[in-house]
Amino acid sequence: MTTPARMAWPRLAITAATALLSLTSLTLPAHATIARAAAMAPENGALSSADLLAATATCHQVSYGTYRNSMTKTPVPVCGGVNGAYLWTSAMTIDCDGQRTIQCNRSADDHFKNDTAVHRSDYQPFDAAVTPYVVLPKQSNTWNYTTAGIRPGEVVAVIYQGQVEYAVSGDTGAEEKIGEASYATATALGINNNPNHGGVPAGVTYIVFPHTRPAVVENHDQAIANGRAAAAAFANHG
Repeated sequence: MTTPARMAWPRLAITAATALLSLTSLTLPAHATIARAAAMAPENGALSSADLLAATATCHQVSYGTYRNSMTKTPVPVCGGVNGAYLWTSAMTIDCDGQRTIQCNRSADDHFKNDTAVHRSDYQPFDAAVTPYVVLPKQSNTWNYTTAGIRPGEVVAVIYQGQVEYAVSGDTGAEEKIGEASYATATALGINNNPNHGGVPAGVTYIVFPHTRPAVVENHDQAIANGRAAAAAFANHG
């Protein structure tokens, strides 16, 4: 078993102009379109992706050993930053689990499940096509996010090619893999959102902020507000 060790966290190259990947031909729900626009909009005083990534340049590995990148199977450690934040850089595969919709169903997704590990305030599963959420690996000896202080529904900053989207931790996946997010998260970041063939193999950074779960967990505006406040504290102490 590998013990946590101080390590250098790889910087990501950030381009000023982002070439958007093509989306699927499915019609996007209005909320997903709005989420994408928010991720691409000027920061309006909020921290940029460059500010956040600068704070991840060096961090302390807190996972015992590593996970596998969800696409390439390369090793991915979980690192601990300041103020209790946790982060990793990996792929993004597309999770369409939750409510059955035009975008997410058994015909569109070979591995579709009509439930999510975390439920909305009305006790129903998330709608993956509407709510930006991130998939955490199931708890294991590699890393137990509950003992790390992370509750279901905490806010996650997802960074890709100069864009930041604030999502919530809304589902869990295989305990050995890391790097997965909802259809809506991919849409917001201009990533191909096809659950069978979309996603990107690398270059996505995820920063989880404990104690940031929105009062209404599916409320994206609350997730953005909580995430931006936590991101500012994280970067200022990075």
